[in-house]
Amino acid sequence: MTAIKSLLAVSGLCAALGLATADLAEAATQYPLTIDNCGASVTFQKAPERAVGLGQNSAEILLMLGLEDRMVGTAFWPSKVLPELAEANAKVKLLTVEFPTFESILAQNPDFAAAALPSLIGPTSKVAKREDFDKVGVPTYISPSTCLSTEKVKNEYGSRDQLWNMDLLYKEIAELSQIFDVSERGEAVIADFKAREAALRSSVAKDGKTLSYLFWFSSQSPTADAYLGGKNAASGFIADLLGGKNAVTAEAEWPTLGWESIIAANPDVIVVANLDRNRWELDKPDAKMKFLTTDPAVSQIAAVKNKAMVVMDGQAMNPTIRTIYGAEQVASQLKALGLLK
Repeated sequence: MTAIKSLLAVSGLCAALGLATADLAEAATQYPLTIDNCGASVTFQKAPERAVGLGQNSAEILLMLGLEDRMVGTAFWPSKVLPELAEANAKVKLLTVEFPTFESILAQNPDFAAAALPSLIGPTSKVAKREDFDKVGVPTYISPSTCLSTEKVKNEYGSRDQLWNMDLLYKEIAELSQIFDVSERGEAVIADFKAREAALRSSVAKDGKTLSYLFWFSSQSPTADAYLGGKNAASGFIADLLGGKNAVTAEAEWPTLGWESIIAANPDVIVVANLDRNRWELDKPDAKMKFLTTDPAVSQIAAVKNKAMVVMDGQAMNPTIRTIYGAEQVASQLKALGLLK
C-alpha cells in the first residue's frame, strides 16, 4: 500500500466515523511554532506557502504530504521521483538535479527551505549556510537523520555511533506536517511506513544464517575506492531489518574502501545502487555487475560466486523515505534467489 493510498484510507475512515470538526481541529498547528532542528531553534509565524525542497528526501516528503501546491522549487535528485508522486512533482519547478545556487533558490521567493543534507544547508555547504537563509527571513529545516557529528570523520557526511532507524524519519515527517498544519496527513504516512517496516522485520535467511551485506553506492572508476553504506547508516538498517548485518564495520556514514578490503570482508550479499544521475559510469547497475563478475579477484567474493547480487535504488542507501522501498526491493530479489524465506 502506498502512503497516498493510506492517506485516502484514513480520510475515509474519519468520514465514516463521523469525527467532529472540533476533534480534527485539536490537531491543528498553533502558530507561532518553534521547532528545535539540528541544533537550531526555528520559528514559523504561519504555514509556508512557497516552499523549496532541497534534496530528494525533503522534496518527496513534501509531495507525499500533498503539498505540491505550496512548493515553488526542488533540487538535487540522485534518482527519479517515486512513480506515485510523479504527477504531483510535475507541478513543481525543478531548479536542477544537482546542487543549486543560492541565487536560483532566492529567485523563487521562498518562505521556507527544507534540506535533506547539511551539504545543501549547513556549516560547510557550498550552496548556502543556514545563517544565509536567516538573513533573508527564510526559515529552514534539515533532515534530523543527516545531522551527524564530523569529529571522527572529517567530511561533510560525518559518522554515527548508533544504528539509524526509522524513528528519525518519522520525526521528520511529523515535524514537516506540523509546520504545514497537515498533521493528520503525516500520521497516515507514518502509519503506512510502520506497517511496511513490521512486515520486513519478519524476514529471515532460509538456512538460518546471518547474512552479511555489502552496499555499493558507486565508484569513480573500477580502480578507485568504492563508496559504501556505513555500518550504522541506512544500509546497516536495511541489513538488520532483513535479519542480517552490514559487512562494513566503519562508523563513517559513507566510508570508501579499496577492493582488497572488500574482498577480505567477503560479503554473502552485494547490493548495488541504481542511480539516475549518471555522474560516473559505475553509477549504472549493469556496469557494477560487469565489474563484479569479470574482475579476476573480485569475482571470487562469495556473493559473486553464488550470484547473490541484487539491485536497489541508490537513494534508498540514504536515510530517507526510500529506505523502506529499497529494503522491499532487496527482500523481493533475495526471496526469488532462495536466500530469504
